[in-house]
Amino acid sequence: MKPSVDKVRELLAAQLDIDEDKITENTNISEDLDADSLDVIELMMSIEEEFGVVIEEDEIAQFKTVSDVARYIDDNA
Repeated sequence: MKPSVDKVRELLAAQLDIDEDKITENTNISEDLDADSLDVIELMMSIEEEFGVVIEEDEIAQFKTVSDVARYIDDNA
């Protein structure tokens, strides 16, 4: 896995208090992890801080899976 995927998994596990091993790059953040909109916003803020990227609000809707988030990081960091 890419380093960005690993970091997104790590951030999600810490934020949602779940085992990182239960999160894969194909994990759907909302459906599989029961993350609500506030969880997603907090994740985006953590990613902005960690990777120095700015995520526009209208882009957040495109993030369904861990790999979607990692791809955005790879393309914009």
